[in-house]
Amino acid sequence: MMCNNKDVSKEKAPTRKLWQFIRKNGFSMLVGIAIVILLVNPDAKSWILRQLMVTGIFNANISQKTFDATSTSTVDFDFEDEKGTVQNTSSLGGQVVFINFWASWCPPCRAEFPSIEKLYSKFKNNPDVFFLMINEDNNLAAAKAYLEKEKSSIPLYKVEGNVPDVIYSGTLPTTIVLDKNGKVRFHHEGFANYGAEKFVKQLEELIQE
Repeated sequence: MMCNNKDVSKEKAPTRKLWQFIRKNGFSMLVGIAIVILLVNPDAKSWILRQLMVTGIFNANISQKTFDATSTSTVDFDFEDEKGTVQNTSSLGGQVVFINFWASWCPPCRAEFPSIEKLYSKFKNNPDVFFLMINEDNNLAAAKAYLEKEKSSIPLYKVEGNVPDVIYSGTLPTTIVLDKNGKVRFHHEGFANYGAEKFVKQLEELIQE
């Protein structure tokens, strides 16, 4: 079989044009691919958010000012543990309560989870602190699978009934800290770093009140 030089040149032309296009638009293509990955991959999104947390801009801070909803009646709600035992937040009086609403599919939740795990490891044996991690997955198996993947020992809870809107309006993640009298001392919608030394110290100060 014989090849004509002109035919070979015609075949190479599209290839050269393709490489020229890639060289010219390569960076834009990479940016586009990265954006698509961030849009569809929760792990990629959470990784980016974790890098932002390192800057310290998102460190949580418990101010001395109490939240507007200071009446214990407005923050009470029922929750259920994995064994099916139902409790009310009012039964946690005398303890500092760290409440976090999260879901395994939520990138900001995933981003802050290691910092909560770090905080939990410092206080899990302290009887004056209670970690109420409220999962909002439709499928509890997905939440358990995520905790297992993260090698997390944080207890898993679900809401039983309704939660006052002043506490949780549906934004994930949402974090609340109640003092020993059941008053809201911290309320934050969105991800944050709860493992920073300042927040740990502020939680210790609440315990001492």
